[in-house]
Amino acid sequence: MNGRTVKAIVLAAGQGKRMRSAVPKQYLLLGGHEVLYYSLKVFEESLVDEVVLVTGADELSWCREHIVEKYGFSKVKKVIAGGKERYDSVYAGLLAAAPCDYVLIHDGARPLITEEMIRSVLQGAVDCGSCTTGMPVKDTIKVVDEEGMAEDTPDRKSLWAIHTPQGFSYPLILKAHEKFREGSFQIPVTDDTMLAELFLRKRTKLVKGSYQNVKVTTPEDMELAQVFLEKRTL
Repeated sequence: MNGRTVKAIVLAAGQGKRMRSAVPKQYLLLGGHEVLYYSLKVFEESLVDEVVLVTGADELSWCREHIVEKYGFSKVKKVIAGGKERYDSVYAGLLAAAPCDYVLIHDGARPLITEEMIRSVLQGAVDCGSCTTGMPVKDTIKVVDEEGMAEDTPDRKSLWAIHTPQGFSYPLILKAHEKFREGSFQIPVTDDTMLAELFLRKRTKLVKGSYQNVKVTTPEDMELAQVFLEKRTL
């Protein structure tokens, strides 16, 4: 990319408790392949230079043999162990990705990404430093209190559901994670753009992805992903 290095961090260290399966969700079979296979395949065929795969400490050898080597994913240069929380896994991935100019962070449980999403998020990162894919919400959203009572109904015209991949200037997102780790912050960190927003006051560019870019979290998500996958192969 014009002499600038782009790397991707693919997160596959989750336990997937809501899937109610003994097999972690990223290794469940979807259309004949593991869920994780699909996003790695897209990154393999994209303009990304290298991929860092972050998985569970007990799954390193299995992932290398049964995912990376089996499918010949030559861009996956490192398979490393994740941490207790998602942000720990991202930070480990960031350290393993050094040095680079731009980094994309993606949840391996989102199998239906496309190369177009990767390109648009990367361009947003180049232009703005912080970028994420997502889609405008279609439902009415309620803010609910601890007793399950509605407190507010925000205008859905200004609301997006945030997906991955997310793209960043590497120095920017590394600094955001380092600042977060300096303190004992009791905040739920659900994605990486919020760290850039909170600790660096960095606004994030949003680009449209696809409503098909579902995160496989529950058995119902697997059924939906299967439908979308079949439509792609027709």
